[in-house]
Amino acid sequence: MADRRWYFNTKTEQPEQGLLSPSTQRMGPYKTRQDAIDAWKIAKERNLTWEAVDREWNKWDDDEGGNPTTDSAANPAAKSDVESDAEGDADTGTANSSPSAAQ
Repeated sequence: MADRRWYFNTKTEQPEQGLLSPSTQRMGPYKTRQDAIDAWKIAKERNLTWEAVDREWNKWDDDEGGNPTTDSAANPAAKSDVESDAEGDADTGTANSSPSAAQ
């Protein structure tokens, strides 16, 4: 019995009925030809959105000289694990020298 479902070939950018292309080059299955075409449009739109978000993120990171939520130079309250362990526990005054002490 032949596969009557629709797939979208991401290499040729064409819909195909049945398993014609390698799995690495297709999206699907879809019920209709139009569903396959629409899925490709949606995927392309989402990729463009993610690329724009990535550009903004990278621009922010470059402009600020680091991530202020994790960069201890930009944010003194954000300390590395080594800095935190060396200071110890403020409540007890004991140093955290082993990985198990943090648990």
